[in-house]
Amino acid sequence: MNTIDEKLQPILAEVTRRNAGEPEFHQAVHEVLESLGRVVAKHPQYLDLALIERICEPERQIIFRIPWVDDKGRVQINRGFRVQFNSAIGPYKGGMRFHPSVNVGIIKFLGFEQTFKNALTGMPIGGGKGGSDFDPKGKSDGEIMRFCQSLMTELHRHLGEQTDVPAGDIGVGGREIGYMFGQYKRLNNRYEAGVFTGKALAYGGSRARTEATGYGNTYFVDAMLKTRGTSFDGKRVVVSGSGNVAIYTIEKVQSFGGKVVACSDSSGYVLDEAGIDLALLKEIKDVRRERISEYARRRGDGVHFIPADKGSVWDVACDVAMPSATQNELSGKDARTLVKNGVIAVGEGANMPSTPEAVRVFQEAGVLFAPGKAANAGGVATSALEMQQNASRDSWTFEQTEARLATIMRNIHDTCHQTAEEYGAPGDYVLGANIAGFVRVAEAMRMLGVI
Repeated sequence: MNTIDEKLQPILAEVTRRNAGEPEFHQAVHEVLESLGRVVAKHPQYLDLALIERICEPERQIIFRIPWVDDKGRVQINRGFRVQFNSAIGPYKGGMRFHPSVNVGIIKFLGFEQTFKNALTGMPIGGGKGGSDFDPKGKSDGEIMRFCQSLMTELHRHLGEQTDVPAGDIGVGGREIGYMFGQYKRLNNRYEAGVFTGKALAYGGSRARTEATGYGNTYFVDAMLKTRGTSFDGKRVVVSGSGNVAIYTIEKVQSFGGKVVACSDSSGYVLDEAGIDLALLKEIKDVRRERISEYARRRGDGVHFIPADKGSVWDVACDVAMPSATQNELSGKDARTLVKNGVIAVGEGANMPSTPEAVRVFQEAGVLFAPGKAANAGGVATSALEMQQNASRDSWTFEQTEARLATIMRNIHDTCHQTAEEYGAPGDYVLGANIAGFVRVAEAMRMLGVI
């Protein structure tokens, strides 16, 4: 693992001081700055004009109250956030997350990561992120609609297809995006389809957007495996989570010949040695919205449900691990277990799901490791393709869109791989992703002046 260059240490100290109580944001900045010592040694101009300091400071942070009325007529209050982190290469772009854990530090970490992720796609999109501490679990459709409409009544003034383009994230799917876009349209009196991505096909969405993050992660890991002369075919795979990213990771891994034997949710994980029954998983999670234990009950003999307090999905031996749930879900202890059990590759479908200790364990063991800002960029890349279709009033086939996605992901892999070699760290995809993303954003910022 790299240490932070002495020239960059004061920057990290100042970020930590100015953003007290935001450990996820500190972690994200620390991880990027670890990679930049080699850059400033080779290109000292990036230390000029406080360029790195400016990259670590959001351009705008919006925090607001969201009052809404529940089904019993009681007024509820949530807090909303939108962090518009960097627009040097395009309008702010990033999802909205609805989860009780959401706070400004988490949104800033996500927006910071999004800036470099979006740059890696090669598309003209900047970095942003938003959300609320609202919990959609157990809420009726009417409650979710009223909440989304109240949120958008405030947030709409800060959005626009040339300004800031949200999408979905944890707790925000097609239903929530529809309610938010509907209220945006109503308030602005314009059919500005490109202001939201992840929309339903009925009103301007893109085919393959739902599948894109999971598919993209699988394409990236497949490209990594090919550098070692192997592939997913015949590999034993574990995927954490059972939401959108996990489901479509499982689907694409299976199409590549891999066998996914375990997946999870916050209540625990299931182990299915015959391979996950994708149709059943989709029914339970997408249609019935039930816990993962129901999968084991309905699948029958030979399938085991292990509660979260009894073990981790990372206890399951596998060749490839694909953490696809949430940040910091895979600890150093989990990483050591995976290495002991013979893992050869890890692809992050979620944002920063591996702790710094876990990343160090994987890298020291020679495990192929794909960081989220590169491996899960397929979602936002396909969002940018959705924006293209909206701008041209066009609609592409699933095959056209997936072909573009596959090309983008393989290009991201090759960029990270080549950048790591260029800076003297062959095979270090973390360093390659950080440097490649940083250089693109930094060059644009340098050209635009001190703004």
